[in-house]
Amino acid sequence: MKRSEINALIQDAKEFFASFKFALPPWAFWSPERWKGKGDSEVVRNQLGWDLTDYGAGDFGKRGLILFTIRNGNLATHHPKNYAEKIMIVRENQICPMHFHWSKTEDIINRGGGNLVIELYGSTPGEELAKEPLAVSVDGFTRIVQPGGAVVLTPGESIFLEQGMYHRFYGEPGKGKVLVGEVSSVNDDNTDNRFHEPQARFPEIDEDESPLHLLCTDYPDYV
Repeated sequence: MKRSEINALIQDAKEFFASFKFALPPWAFWSPERWKGKGDSEVVRNQLGWDLTDYGAGDFGKRGLILFTIRNGNLATHHPKNYAEKIMIVRENQICPMHFHWSKTEDIINRGGGNLVIELYGSTPGEELAKEPLAVSVDGFTRIVQPGGAVVLTPGESIFLEQGMYHRFYGEPGKGKVLVGEVSSVNDDNTDNRFHEPQARFPEIDEDESPLHLLCTDYPDYV
């Protein structure tokens, strides 16, 4: 992805969050220069902050995600914080690909805007898509979903995803962008994502202009 595209998407995200009066921490708006000397911080060590990916597909609008990690622990360093929180924007028909987590459990929450469609499968011991129905908790009530079936979350609704539960999601067409929250156990995007079809988690960046704000993957080059 071009840095200019990433900068424009971050600016759009800031405006979208503000339209819902969802406030980010002050360091979300720091310039790259202000991060110098901040490497010894929970933000940097635990990969908090801006995160954007096209999953290596080169078409962010069709396959991509922009999110901001607000808080997180660290599995590698045994950080005492054993939870994480993210805020995300999902566009109409913009797919977050089918994947599960070996370690993380999570609540995915529609915080406002359009409807979020989540397609689900269980997983086999060999980590393939299971053919059996699965039971999921939607706002605390159990729902049986057929393999590959969808749960549509309207604003205010949430779903609990267990370890090994394959899921992909996207915004329902015609309903607008979705403000999506995630509350989970510790998040580790380097080791805990099992994509059904192998793909990159973080993008390769063409530095055609300077960063507006740093992505969590930019920290090693700037702090």
